[in-house]
Amino acid sequence: MLEPAPQTPNYLLRPFSPSLPSVSPPPTSVMPPPPPPPSLTRIYSDKLLSLLSEKSTFRMSSEFDSDSRVFFQRISCKLFDNLARLKLSFINNHKREILEPQLMITSKYFSIHYDPEEHNALLRTSFDVGSTLHFSVAHHVKAQQGEVSMYADLPHPGYGIQLSSTVPSAGLPKATVRFPVGEVTLEEREHEDAPRTMSMRGILRGQVLNGATLASLEMLYYIASEHIDG
Repeated sequence: MLEPAPQTPNYLLRPFSPSLPSVSPPPTSVMPPPPPPPSLTRIYSDKLLSLLSEKSTFRMSSEFDSDSRVFFQRISCKLFDNLARLKLSFINNHKREILEPQLMITSKYFSIHYDPEEHNALLRTSFDVGSTLHFSVAHHVKAQQGEVSMYADLPHPGYGIQLSSTVPSAGLPKATVRFPVGEVTLEEREHEDAPRTMSMRGILRGQVLNGATLASLEMLYYIASEHIDG
């Protein structure tokens, strides 16, 4: 009986061997560390620079006086997104010297007027309380004197009362009543004939023959000091 001949192996074909697919491990990547947070000083400085640079206008004007042969120079610049304005004024003579410099910083509620030659500053502030009361305060730094003023709107349009007093106080406050055609002021003044004098001044405005007229009246009331002191 014949036996089958052994098959010759085919070396061109790769022998099949069932095996599980190999899974390569994921590549390990090293993440860079996060950048450090900016400091508060840098944040505030960047905001300050942005406020100074954004929407800032710079203006300069020059006027020449032929009689005195001097130049009047004015420089202004808006700061902090139009919240404040810086103003500088001075005079240039024929020798190109800077005379009478004045520096001002103004805003809606506060202003500073500085005189470098006198080393003096005038501080002003104003604010409203409600819709009828208006307050303003002025202070001279060098003289250590100031003034406080209050203005009240009356219910009728065009009418109001203003009270103002010096600081430190030197007497009774000055009172002014305003109305559409004028005003009346009552204040205490010094007079050579009487130690204390009450002065009343009135101003009337009107039109006569299609023209503007202005009339003023002043009366003095002499009051003895013992009557005032009680």
